Amino acid sequence: MGFLAYFKRPKITRLSLKDWQRNRDVFTKTYRVNFIPPVLEPLLYLFALGFGLGSLVGTVTIFHLNISYTRFIAPALVSISIMNSAFFECTYGSFVRMHYQKTFDAMIATPLSLEDVIAGELMWGATRSLINGTIILLVVSAFGLVDFSFALLILPVSFIGGFLFAALGMIFTAISPNIDTLNYPTFLLITPMLLFSGTFFPLSVLPKALQILALAALPLANLVSLNQGLTLKSLGWLQLYNLAWILIVSIVLAVVAINLMRKRLIE
Repeated sequence: MGFLAYFKRPKITRLSLKDWQRNRDVFTKTYRVNFIPPVLEPLLYLFALGFGLGSLVGTVTIFHLNISYTRFIAPALVSISIMNSAFFECTYGSFVRMHYQKTFDAMIATPLSLEDVIAGELMWGATRSLINGTIILLVVSAFGLVDFSFALLILPVSFIGGFLFAALGMIFTAISPNIDTLNYPTFLLITPMLLFSGTFFPLSVLPKALQILALAALPLANLVSLNQGLTLKSLGWLQLYNLAWILIVSIVLAVVAINLMRKRLIE
């Protein structure tokens, strides 16, 4: 029963939007700082890897298509931004609001429940992914690396994928005794996913067993694969699997995250 308690259905109301609105207001007051990194980061990757390393790599074969290396990493850059935006917002950002600023305590003292507060945090993490994903999509589109009209489908995927990484981040926030402990999931989970999720080289170059493992266990691998299919207009059963995997895992992780936060803050 103790294990099943982590999957207890949380009671969430519309008041969760209040936490989302609070974070939105803080974000808009510091929009200059918040918008500059999402624009500069993909430019650095594009010039260093796309145009630099890409000149040595030449073309890459994916989904039976031969494309330039720069075009190959474009959807990966969007996916990386989605991951980083939500994960770090709901780890370091949420930890500061919970532990140092005591924002969670203040909101729980109002009609908002703990479930409402955490749900608002998750939705805000997903919104940050949507914002940053949109910015990077505009940047790579400006270089002619994606068909923007078709790649607009990446926008809802940005929110859904962001929600997954927000929930994943909130789980680590709930179990981390201090903010320094959050370095462990960053280096032991986020960094390996960044390297082995089909971001800088196709998954097809890995042994078959590792390809299956990546698509079965790594959120970023499924997000990258889905976004690659969208940008290359190559949608099939794999992308349907990617979308279903992201949706199911998002719900499971969100429920676990809310129950873990309840256990930490109340029980």
